[in-house]
Amino acid sequence: MELTVKTFDGTDAGSVTLSDAIFGLEPRADILHRCVTWQLSRRQAGTHRTKGRSEINRTSKKMYKQKGTGNARHGAASAPQFRGGGRAFGPVVRSHAIDLPKKVRALALKHALSSKAKASQILVVENAALADGKTAALKDRLAKLGLSSVLVVDGAQVEQNIALAARNLPYVDVLPIQGINVYDILRRDTLVLTKAAVDALEARFK
Repeated sequence: MELTVKTFDGTDAGSVTLSDAIFGLEPRADILHRCVTWQLSRRQAGTHRTKGRSEINRTSKKMYKQKGTGNARHGAASAPQFRGGGRAFGPVVRSHAIDLPKKVRALALKHALSSKAKASQILVVENAALADGKTAALKDRLAKLGLSSVLVVDGAQVEQNIALAARNLPYVDVLPIQGINVYDILRRDTLVLTKAAVDALEARFK
């Protein structure tokens, strides 16, 4: 697959050939779904917690005698059915993370890249750099390229001015190549890769 390389000013800067083994697969929704579920489950804090009846500091004295009142056979006031009692089967501190094999994660990244390539939503740029870290400058550059919702993936390090300029744009994400992931690729309309990022991806899956 051959794509035209653009500069950040919108002019042509040659072409690049993308590997079909990475960008030419037929996207599978089931693999993408598994990977996104795995990512989001690892994000959950799992710190929600309620107190059970054994942790409630209320009297355990029998409320009234066992027989003869016509009422139910209640004991401690910490039982879940009473106001101020413990919570029955409430949430506890735990990890929500699930397992996903490394090979499936790598395959899901290829399918995410392929889905963007198939939809013509990949743009390759010579490099991602700005003269100053102004949000307005980056917004103008993206508008010239016809981009609004975008993930920019750079090489080993993101250019500092781009990182500063993108912080206040709500639908613009900037990541180094080490941080590329399926969820961030799919949640933005367009994927912008620098030539350094393309080279790093091909070296990673070689």
